[in-house]
Amino acid sequence: MYPAKFDYYRANSVDEAVALLQEHERAKLIAGGHSLLPSMKLRLAQPAALVDLNFIADLRGICRGDDGETTIGAMTTYAAVTDDAAIATTFGALHDAASNIGDIQVRNRGTIGGNLAHNDPGGDLPAVALALDATLHVAGRNGKRRVGAAEFLVGLFEVALAPDEVVTSVSFPAPVVGSGSAYAKFENPASGYAICGIAAYVEVSDGAIRAARVAVNGALDHAQRLAAVEAALSGVGCGDEAAIKAAASKAADGIDEWDFMSDIHADADYRAHLMRVLTAKAVRNACDRATG
Repeated sequence: MYPAKFDYYRANSVDEAVALLQEHERAKLIAGGHSLLPSMKLRLAQPAALVDLNFIADLRGICRGDDGETTIGAMTTYAAVTDDAAIATTFGALHDAASNIGDIQVRNRGTIGGNLAHNDPGGDLPAVALALDATLHVAGRNGKRRVGAAEFLVGLFEVALAPDEVVTSVSFPAPVVGSGSAYAKFENPASGYAICGIAAYVEVSDGAIRAARVAVNGALDHAQRLAAVEAALSGVGCGDEAAIKAAASKAADGIDEWDFMSDIHADADYRAHLMRVLTAKAVRNACDRATG
């Protein structure tokens, strides 16, 4: 199918992008376009204008602060994230997710900011952002602000952005000593989108988990933390397979059946099953990295 008619604008700076969003009603930002363009072709999204961010050099790159925080420009591609050796060793969940998104063409065009700002339920990075306690940097006509991932990811294709705001970068705090993270997913074999994905971050002391953040995407309408799993993991030994599996069995606890995604690829029961299986896998991998 063809999308509805729209106007196209190329922004050369963040300020210009913000101005274009203010000037054109129902304008939409485009980065890699891998979620937005299919939605437009299906007429699920019909923006009156697209503002292209691909020519803003300041939105690309990876930098590290003196405090160990890593900041990634919003237009940095999945491939660039995957190729960064420090991310691979420090933020395992982010590397896992970025290196397994789509195919090589997608990874060389898709962007970290676009993935988070579009908040597709099958997107991989929202769960990772929650598990790694990421902060998004946003610019708009009222200036710049920082938004935590939990506040930013509101609902199905919905984020805490004003109509004239642009995500400029994403920051990940330095992991504490003795921590590890991992991401595991069951993907749609055709598109690569997550039917269910789990991101896990654990902090380990004396061989036992003392803190954990676990988040799901794909199974629900947007990425969410799994509080029951996080509580059950407290004090669990990293080598205690039975205890990890027992904690993972709580992945669907407190979630109403009607909150699950259900389609031709997987119904609600199967997605709940995947949540439990993938939670155990992600937590085990995160523990291995924390203790390895």
